[in-house]
Amino acid sequence: MRWGRFRPAGAALAALLLTGCAQFAGPAGQPVAGEPARGGDRGGDRSRNLPPVVDHVRTTDRVVFLTYDDGAERDPGFAALVRERRLPVTLFLTDTVAGPAYGHFAGLRSVGASLQNHTLDHRSLRGLPYAGQRAEICGQQTKLRSRFGVRPHLFRPPHGRYDSTTLRAAADCGITAVVLWRATLTPAGDLTYTRGDRRLHPGDIISVDEATRTEALLETIEERGLRVASLDDYL
Repeated sequence: MRWGRFRPAGAALAALLLTGCAQFAGPAGQPVAGEPARGGDRGGDRSRNLPPVVDHVRTTDRVVFLTYDDGAERDPGFAALVRERRLPVTLFLTDTVAGPAYGHFAGLRSVGASLQNHTLDHRSLRGLPYAGQRAEICGQQTKLRSRFGVRPHLFRPPHGRYDSTTLRAAADCGITAVVLWRATLTPAGDLTYTRGDRRLHPGDIISVDEATRTEALLETIEERGLRVASLDDYL
């Protein structure tokens, strides 16, 4: 099987129900099924779209998306697997964790990994004032642009915890989607789910807590008749 970037056939965003690096929780009343979250910015402009919050992509393509947090994916075996199969994984990087190994992530980016925003310091954002949340998100945008020459458009809040202020700050930092997950691969090698039935579906976003178990996860994905695609191509 060829692993790489797949072009979606008219993919639409789909939505909410929450989890993150450990547990996740979002604000009540957030829209679902890909409807954009809307609200006012700090200046009172209530017409501006805020980024949607997604744990699943609505698509008929038989694809799923592998995501990794915190820059912890430094296992040589994982790096070799990404290079060998050119896996289009998405890495949400925290500067204080990933910063010392940015050279490693540059190598993964060169073979198709997408580098996205997971804040500067991995602080739980929910409940923080706008200035603090913007500093965490925009600060990491600046770090990643300076180091890699890219400006991420996807953001995963630490622990999956966010509020309406997070969405405003993310929008002001250039984020176009806030990415959670429907399935998690635990360190024990089990897939757990935040909602719905306990099996993978096309469009599922998977959070992988243990990078060394990626190869076994690929076997499960193939058994379901699915393949790994680039989240960048769909969001």
